[in-house]
Amino acid sequence: MEFIGTPVGDSLVLAVKGRMDVTSSPKFEKECQTWLDKGQKRMVADLSGLEYISSAGLRSILVVGKRLKASGGSLSLCGLKGMVQEVVTVSGFATIFPIHDTVDKALGKS
Repeated sequence: MEFIGTPVGDSLVLAVKGRMDVTSSPKFEKECQTWLDKGQKRMVADLSGLEYISSAGLRSILVVGKRLKASGGSLSLCGLKGMVQEVVTVSGFATIFPIHDTVDKALGKS
């Protein structure tokens, strides 16, 4: 799994590529925690490059979302497609996190 973090205004857009499973999901948590430790409170996870997500990946997203919320921040998800979109929808995460089609929509730009 690869990450590219791009600060945009008061938000961080974290593009996630590859597979988020039991092996790689701790890396996602660590990457997000690094940004949280730097004071970042609003994150947008761009999952358009994510090919696969397991229950461990969902758990990591939930952990990061809770950490951000506890610090007064928020986590939004965008770019869901295929299997990833199906898993996020079936798991009920669509009722927990704001989900947007694009990064721009997640940032409130359109």
